Amino acid sequence: MPFRDDFLWGGATAANQYEGAWDTDGKGASVPDHCTNGSHKTPKRVTPEFEEGTLYPSREATDFYHHYKEDIALAAEMGFRVFRMSINWTRIFPTGMEEEPNEAGLKFYDNVFDELKKYGIEPLVTISHYELPYALVEKYNGWYGRELVEFYVRYCRAIFERYKDKVKYWLTFNEINAGTTPMGTVLSLGTIKGFNGPVTQAPDEPAVRFQALHHQFLASAKVIKIAHEEYPQFKMGNMSIFATKYPYTCNPADVLECQKQMRIMNWFCSDVQARGYYPTYMNRFFKEKGIEIKKEPGDDEILKQGTIDFYTFSYYMSSCESTDPEITGKAGGNIIGGVPNPYLKASDWGWQIDPKGLHYSLNEIWDRYQLPMMVVENGLGAYDKLEEDGSVHDGYRIDYLRQHIEEMREAVEDGVDLMGYTPWGWIDVVSASTGEMAKRYGFVYVDKYDDGTGDLSRRRKDSFFWFKKVIESNGEDLD
Repeated sequence: MPFRDDFLWGGATAANQYEGAWDTDGKGASVPDHCTNGSHKTPKRVTPEFEEGTLYPSREATDFYHHYKEDIALAAEMGFRVFRMSINWTRIFPTGMEEEPNEAGLKFYDNVFDELKKYGIEPLVTISHYELPYALVEKYNGWYGRELVEFYVRYCRAIFERYKDKVKYWLTFNEINAGTTPMGTVLSLGTIKGFNGPVTQAPDEPAVRFQALHHQFLASAKVIKIAHEEYPQFKMGNMSIFATKYPYTCNPADVLECQKQMRIMNWFCSDVQARGYYPTYMNRFFKEKGIEIKKEPGDDEILKQGTIDFYTFSYYMSSCESTDPEITGKAGGNIIGGVPNPYLKASDWGWQIDPKGLHYSLNEIWDRYQLPMMVVENGLGAYDKLEEDGSVHDGYRIDYLRQHIEEMREAVEDGVDLMGYTPWGWIDVVSASTGEMAKRYGFVYVDKYDDGTGDLSRRRKDSFFWFKKVIESNGEDLD
């Protein structure tokens, strides 16, 4: 059997897209709480002040806060061995700057972890998943302010000590390499002080963005060092978007351009987190972009001391790179650039479906780092139809996941050490890229809609029963 006996089957969510209860029990406002809804055609907006009559979907999301027992029971019914979730920083430190954590916030996650333990499900916790405290944006311009490093360390010390006997697997930042793209200004870095408008029009300052990313590297390395020294039972991982890229043709110029883009998008951040130092290929990039990373004495040593134990990534699609100005068109995806691949079909949102790209990516990552790996996001965002009898026939999602699991199996046969698989949005959540509910990923349908209506009831889709069978067979039965 290609998948190991202790393979971690499960599903993934993020607090800002799922939890809701945005101002309950002392929670503060995070960046997503200031984001309006949007759609495939209309980008969501960031508003420093809340607008009357405007929908901010993360505020209620799909309300895990009040449904966690029901939802974890559904996960257990499917046979989950692992439950990827995130902790909302502002539920623990409402502004990010408090001296002491919010006890009500800590207690909520105690309850969640206890409920998971009841069913024998291992939590996989993302410490910061696109939910920076908005107060840190206002005061420090997000991660551009080096002060955030110590605020993050304080936050991690609080949750490490509180949950040291309940959580083993931790990821420091979600899709940290989003910071190499303009979209990362809003999603992950919070370097949008005073900005009011569509997220796609947020001002992009590469020098600011990469400096902010340096501070995230430091924060990640510092807390990994703390974990290794004080909590040896912890396993600490990274989390990157793997935006697989191919040369559009065998023209050597296309091949070199593809290599360049792969280095910046896919390898740079994980090279720092896995190897402990900045790769030399970034020197030329920084020089050409006029970027000078401001480091303090000791920064390089910090990076060396805080490298990851395992590698995790999201995989949704691939794209191509071309140097030919006659090649037009842009690949879909909220962050991934490049041109469309003529050999691939695309989802309703224009994301090209490439299962073999996952096989290729797993092999490439394994060859580079030789670290245990998990695919912690993968899935198909689609328009799901709720039938009158409450069923949802999502065979298209089953087909998508089946093909990707088949290719994971091939990678394991190639020698990749794959630990687990947690498809994205195992239950319907708010889309991070567009702020809409219509783009559904889950095995479980949540009665919640883009106009804010819905009773939040949960219904099992056809894919729910299919994935249950996949887990029971440890990935053997994919029919």
